[in-house]
Amino acid sequence: MTTRTPAAPPLDEELERLLRRMRLPYIRRAAPEVLATAKAQRWEPAEVLRVLLAEEVAGRDRSALTTRRAKAGFPTGKTFDAWDPGVSSIPAPTQQALRTLEWVARHENLVVCGPAGTGKTFLLEALGQQAVETGLHVAWFTLESLGVLIRRHRADDTVTKAISRILRADLVVVDDIGLLPVGPDAAEGLYRLVDAAYEKHSVAISSNLHPAGFDELMPKTLATATVDRLLHHAHLCQTSGDSIRLSQALTGKGVIALN
Repeated sequence: MTTRTPAAPPLDEELERLLRRMRLPYIRRAAPEVLATAKAQRWEPAEVLRVLLAEEVAGRDRSALTTRRAKAGFPTGKTFDAWDPGVSSIPAPTQQALRTLEWVARHENLVVCGPAGTGKTFLLEALGQQAVETGLHVAWFTLESLGVLIRRHRADDTVTKAISRILRADLVVVDDIGLLPVGPDAAEGLYRLVDAAYEKHSVAISSNLHPAGFDELMPKTLATATVDRLLHHAHLCQTSGDSIRLSQALTGKGVIALN
């Protein structure tokens, strides 16, 4: 017969009220169990205080991480836990250097370009997730969603304010450039973002085209100005090879086998 551990007694009503008023939800949640354990094991008062404060700090850190991750708007939730550095054509030392995120601290940019399916978006999302986990703020856009934002704010002439709000993030990612024709709003949005971020924030982009070919997607004058600012302080990584997704599909790794 299994013996159940008796539940810790609830907090005193006055203590509960004070913890609510001081907005200490994680201490309030942990306190009954901690106080019961402290009484049984005769903890020193300082140890009780330390454990309760540690619970509050850890809870707030978890909550802040969840908020930063939700605000980032990542497309899939992929992290380096699922990343295979050996599959990527980017040299391993370069991958390791990017993962330090020192380039974000220096307000440098990252451009990852190459054929579809070669891990560009995966790498950027994994880097973004790692940035969020270290306390940084990330904003994720596709070029299309950036264009929609510009069009929405042009109506009331608040485009500059919208770009400023985006750049509250430490790292802004613009994904999938070169897959579709670039409309005027998206082209303007990319230029405005890169221009406003120049030497102040980090921008990371993935593209099927090398930036030298951006004039195939957008007006030449705008493309030149964008690329000039983007690449001045940028790490340029070119991927190559066959599509990883297609290779997985052909070997049956893209789905769970049917029984």
